Amino acid sequence: MTDTRPVGAEPSLQSAAPGLTGRPWISQDWLDVVFVHWRVDVSAVAPLLPAGTRPDTMSVDGVDDGVTTWVGLIGFRFEDTRFPPLGPLGRTGSIGDFVEVNVRVYTVDERGQHGVVFLSLDAGKLLPTIGARVATGLPYWWANAEYRSGHGRVGYAMRRHGSHLRSLVEVEVGEAIAEPSTLETFLTARWGMHVRRAGATRYWPNEHEPWALHRGTVATLRDDLIGAAGLPLALTSLAPDSVLYSPGVTTRFGAGR
Repeated sequence: MTDTRPVGAEPSLQSAAPGLTGRPWISQDWLDVVFVHWRVDVSAVAPLLPAGTRPDTMSVDGVDDGVTTWVGLIGFRFEDTRFPPLGPLGRTGSIGDFVEVNVRVYTVDERGQHGVVFLSLDAGKLLPTIGARVATGLPYWWANAEYRSGHGRVGYAMRRHGSHLRSLVEVEVGEAIAEPSTLETFLTARWGMHVRRAGATRYWPNEHEPWALHRGTVATLRDDLIGAAGLPLALTSLAPDSVLYSPGVTTRFGAGR
């Protein structure tokens, strides 16, 4: 799909969630979130996207150049997944705590809705992995996954079951960011995901409080997931263009549409 926006045009991104219409169907705590990003040309990402979406673009200096998009390797801890429609049973019905490492890219659809597409999601608990695949069609995989922290560092390590694929990322947490830049907002304030399911591309909106962000530096990085997702194999041999950390948010998802 050809990008027809004028070079230098600012995308209509929002640093705060626009809010859900209707009651959320699931709520989750995302904790100790590590965002590691590389910039790539749109040609590396466009063939991997569902119909009706195109790569969302942003240059490293926060100007939309129409040709630069981003690949993210994201690690975090899930805690306290709840199902608000179940009312008092929501907490009792929690699917538990686990670690996830995902590969995501950035999209905008024909309605102008900005979101993400997950190319892979590796989770450290079997039942949530199966449930998420069935319920949403997302490419979840079951993995041995663990969280590491200490001495000012946060890290994630995983190995996908039934394959040789591994990922290890450890980030040194730096200073808090008082006001995120345009690029940092672009990479973190994403209020939905695009998912291809049953022959249609759906948009699943979400909301959460603004991210509390810290700058970070990579201490250790070895990753097979980005290459396995169909992205350039050499990407993770390059220094990331953005490294961020957040203590976390509580995220609520609306139904896909």
